[in-house]
Amino acid sequence: MGSGQRLRDVGGPARGKRNVTGDTVVPAAMRNEYAADQGLSEADLAPDWHTQFGRWFADAVAFPLPEPNAMVVATADAAGRPSGRTVLLKGYDPEGFVFYTNYDSRKGVEATANPWVSLVFPWFPMQRQVVVTGQVARVDRAETEAYFASRPRGSQLGAWASAQSRVVPDRAALDDAYEAVAERFAEVERIPAPPHWGGLRVRPGSVEFWQGRGSRLHDRLRFRRTDGGDWIIERLAP
Repeated sequence: MGSGQRLRDVGGPARGKRNVTGDTVVPAAMRNEYAADQGLSEADLAPDWHTQFGRWFADAVAFPLPEPNAMVVATADAAGRPSGRTVLLKGYDPEGFVFYTNYDSRKGVEATANPWVSLVFPWFPMQRQVVVTGQVARVDRAETEAYFASRPRGSQLGAWASAQSRVVPDRAALDDAYEAVAERFAEVERIPAPPHWGGLRVRPGSVEFWQGRGSRLHDRLRFRRTDGGDWIIERLAP
């Protein structure tokens, strides 16, 4: 399905049958039927993953989805223990997908210890997902500084105030830290990016485009980089 085709609103959770007993919802009884006529064939695909992602991302923006650039980032520590969270995509190109974080946060520390990560774009109202696997590396400092300068001032102050992923005693401690930072930079017009904060670029080894289909026979087409560095397209069983 190319970006020129109009996407139907294929419905949300309200379409599914819910088995409710008292205040308990039984997950196994929940059913949503996927659209049978919104498939994805090899002929639909762009010649490369980043062009295809651009098409689907434009569709997600036009749909419209709330925060279409939201993605789940899964990392793992050196022992292989995983963690996941939702962050916002801030850029993509043939080199990969970029997001920003505190390098001392859990995901920042894990990305340093174990560079293998996965991204999931959960575009459920469109019955689509994009699943990425690859390795992550820091963007250069100039790129971080340029992006940081574009952020609202409140977000800039928040990046300085929050020791992300650390335990704090209460909300007041976080608010006090923010006020202290706001006072520190009160006379500073251009707040610099914190040295512990910056961008991470996920360089994909595979990018899978998932389109829901009827009877759970979904279309899954994957761009995968071979050991030789070439990209191939593979269809996966649902």
